Amino acid sequence: MTIVEQQPPPQMSPTERSWHGIVLQTLKRNEVSLVPYVPDRVLTPLINALHADPFFTTFATAREEEAVGIVSGAWMGGRRGAVLMQTSGFATLANVLASLAVPYQIPLIMFVSERGTLGEFNYGQALVCRTMRPVLDSLAIEHHTITRLGELEFIADRSIKQAVTTQAPVALILNPLLTGGKVFDK
Repeated sequence: MTIVEQQPPPQMSPTERSWHGIVLQTLKRNEVSLVPYVPDRVLTPLINALHADPFFTTFATAREEEAVGIVSGAWMGGRRGAVLMQTSGFATLANVLASLAVPYQIPLIMFVSERGTLGEFNYGQALVCRTMRPVLDSLAIEHHTITRLGELEFIADRSIKQAVTTQAPVALILNPLLTGGKVFDK
């Protein structure tokens, strides 16, 4: 009789247990290697981690529409990509979503850091936040608001798989309860 020794599961580093570490690992596991973004303070830990990992091609764009165009072209060329943006940047996307991503069945994966809620001081951000989900709904784009670290990996992984297999965009809204949001100094 042989005794099989059980090995404990490998320990995750503190970075891998963070929201940005989970997003990075989920993108990698789903072969999403192109990640253009518009700079955002909340997304900075994820952006820095993506830049540090040679698996990813990550770069800043001037506008969210540019990032969507890049990811769409990459998909047509056989490469998977995701776009990182803030809620206010999403407000600029209705045309490119309605005229490119949706009708041409691009599995556009959008990670949106949510502003305009939970103590937001900027009225413009609050207005844009109220319009984001209705715009997604009107375009029949799947979207999920993620508030807890424990649900992030499951929702992100399944959403990416669904986007690719159904060839449809998806928006993953990263709520301040997950990311900590933008901190305002007095």
